[in-house]
Amino acid sequence: MVQERQDNAFLTYERLAEIKLRCEQATPGPWKSFVEAREKFSGSDFIMTEGKDIYLSGATVADQDFIANARQDIPDLLKEIERLKKISKVPNQ
Repeated sequence: MVQERQDNAFLTYERLAEIKLRCEQATPGPWKSFVEAREKFSGSDFIMTEGKDIYLSGATVADQDFIANARQDIPDLLKEIERLKKISKVPNQ
């Protein structure tokens, strides 16, 4: 479910829980972006996962790198947000 974001809105605990659930349901990490021209190998560009490899159609190299790294980055960001919310005791808005 995609929610519209308000520019001044905090991430609510509900929204954080939705993001965390999507992370937990995705193929486990780490994911790594392999780009034929950059890695100097023959074959297609793809994202290597612990499950099946992911092949994207129409993605730029930057898009592919972003998607692959999001698998590691988002859980780290969620942990940091949860830590900061505990420290600052930000109300659930």
